[in-house]
Amino acid sequence: MEERIKQFLEERARAGLLRELTEVESLPGGRVLAGGREYINFSSNDYLGLSCHPDIIKAVRETAAPVFGSQASRLMTGSTASHHRLEEEIARLKNKRAALIFNSGYHANVGVISALCGKGDVIFSDRLNHASIVDGIKLSGARLFRFRHNDMDHLGRLLSRERAKYNGTLIITETVFSMDGDRAPIADIIRLKKKHNCMLMADEAHATGVFGKSGGGLLADEDAGGDTDIVMGTFGKALGSFGAYVAVSKAIRDYLVNACRSFIYSTALPVPVINANIAALDIVRRNPAPRTRLLAEAEYFRNRLKDRGFRAGGRSQIVPVTIGDAADTIRLAAYLKRMGYWVTPVRPPTVPEGTARLRLSVTSNHGRDLLDKFVEDISKY
Repeated sequence: MEERIKQFLEERARAGLLRELTEVESLPGGRVLAGGREYINFSSNDYLGLSCHPDIIKAVRETAAPVFGSQASRLMTGSTASHHRLEEEIARLKNKRAALIFNSGYHANVGVISALCGKGDVIFSDRLNHASIVDGIKLSGARLFRFRHNDMDHLGRLLSRERAKYNGTLIITETVFSMDGDRAPIADIIRLKKKHNCMLMADEAHATGVFGKSGGGLLADEDAGGDTDIVMGTFGKALGSFGAYVAVSKAIRDYLVNACRSFIYSTALPVPVINANIAALDIVRRNPAPRTRLLAEAEYFRNRLKDRGFRAGGRSQIVPVTIGDAADTIRLAAYLKRMGYWVTPVRPPTVPEGTARLRLSVTSNHGRDLLDKFVEDISKY
C-alpha cells in the first residue's frame, strides 16, 4: 500500500497535478490573507457576500443554546426546533412538501442517491455532474449511463434504448454546473422524464440564492420545482453558511430519515449554524437586488474577457476561462497571484484533459471597477 501511495504522488508531481493545501484566512469584503499578503478573492463560492452579513453574524451570536455542539445525530437528541424550522423554510422556498438537512452537499448527494437507487435500477447522469453525484451512483449499485453534457438528443436515445430494461429510473443533473458555469436545459429534461416515466434529481448547489424570484434557484426561475422529485442544494455557497438539504415529498423525506446512511449516522449540525441558515434564507427572500446585480456583473465580466480574446464561458456567476494545458494554467494563476488576485487553477482530474482553466467566481464584493482592472491585468500576461 505504501508503495502505491508513493507511486501515485510521484506520478501526480511529474504531471504537475499534485494538489497542496495552502493556509488561507478569509477576510471581509471578498479578500483573503495568505503568506502575510492580502488578495482579492476570485475563487469564492460566497456569491452574495453573505458569509459576513451582519444579520447572519447576529443570528449566530444570539443563539440561545447552553451548548454549541448538537451532541448527537438527528435520530437521537440532535433534532431541535431550529432544525425543523429550517426544513420548513427550505420546503417553502423550493415549493415542495418537505425537506431534510444534511451536513454537507457531499453527504446529501452520496446518501440520497445510494438510498433511493440499488441493483436493478438505472441512473442517467450528465457527464459533467459533480464528484459527489458520481460517488453516490457508485455506492448505489445501480446501472449507470452518462449522457453527453446537456445533450438532450443523447439522453433521449439512451432512455429509449435502456429505460425499459430496469426497475426504478433516475435522471440526475446539476442546474448550474460548478466548473463550466452553464445551465441545464431543465424544460427538455422534464419532458424526457415524463415521456419515459423517470424520477428527476437536480443539484441546485450553485443556483440557490442566485436565481429565482425569491432566490429559490434555477428550478424556481423556470417554475420547474413541481416536476423535479428531488431538489438538492447547499447553504455553503450563495447562502454564506454551511450544510445542505434536499427538498422532496413527505414520503421521500420519511424514507430518507429511515434509509439514508449519511443522514442517520452523522451528528446533527449545531444550532448556531442552523440559525445562520435561517437568517440567510430570510435575507435572500426579501432582497432580490443583489442577485440581479450579480448576474448582470458576471455577464459584463464574461463579455469583457471575450473581447480580449479569452475563452470565457458560462451563463451564471461562474466564469470559466479555459486555457487548455495544465502547466500554462498554473503559470497564469501564479502571475495573477503576483498581481494580487487569488485565482485557483483547475486541472484534471477535476476537469477533462485539455480543458484546464481558471474558474473565476464573480461575487457581490466585485464592483465593475475591479472587474475592469482584472481584465486589464490578465490581458498583460
